[in-house]
Amino acid sequence: MTTVVVRPNESQEQLLRRFRKKVAKSGILRTVRRKRWFVCKSEIRRIARKKAIRRLKRRQRKMALRRRE
Repeated sequence: MTTVVVRPNESQEQLLRRFRKKVAKSGILRTVRRKRWFVCKSEIRRIARKKAIRRLKRRQRKMALRRRE
């Protein structure tokens, strides 16, 4: 559970901003979104493989651009 203690002279906006940052860092929302629907393990592996391929292609494109410069 993510908690945030109010600091002296801290506005509500600052407190809310700190809370949102903590929630984002902890990965709570990412986990909730991922577990919203059931996805079988083979589907998870397939998605991970596609992400890896996309990541590699992006890196190759960046390296090719750097070589040209």
